[in-house]
Amino acid sequence: MKKIPLSLTVNGNPVEALVEPRTLLVHFLREQLDLTGAHIGCDTTHCGACTVDLDGRSVKSCTLFAVQAEGATIRTIEDLAAADGTLHPLQEGFREMHGLQCGFCTPGMIMRAYRLLQEIPRPSEDDIRAGIAGNLCRCTGYQNIVRAIAFAAARLNGENLQEAAE
Repeated sequence: MKKIPLSLTVNGNPVEALVEPRTLLVHFLREQLDLTGAHIGCDTTHCGACTVDLDGRSVKSCTLFAVQAEGATIRTIEDLAAADGTLHPLQEGFREMHGLQCGFCTPGMIMRAYRLLQEIPRPSEDDIRAGIAGNLCRCTGYQNIVRAIAFAAARLNGENLQEAAE
């Protein structure tokens, strides 16, 4: 099959590649760029495990062709922690608030929460629940995920972390 040139920015790095037109963005990220944080859960946009940030919006990379990302800027879970290993407040929140169990949904959940906090820096519990509604977790019951996102919001806003945790 004929390959198409693709040029985009992933995690701040320019990327040029050749891809088959039918290659899904999640497969491109995982197989060609070795960025395996976006998980393949359903291939139907139902679970959200493959969520990445594309040009300032959350997208489920399992139903987007890589060629549709031509010229785009993509951020994946691999880019959230600082270069020295310091966790992003969302990653810290998921750890501190026990917002994960098996961890399969966690990268997509964190990436959706990342965009949510860009859109609503001080979200209410209802805002958080509505914001992550398109991402499924089969383990946690969501309460600790909501707490983790509230923790991160407080941290990002310089607010009292103890109050956010309650």
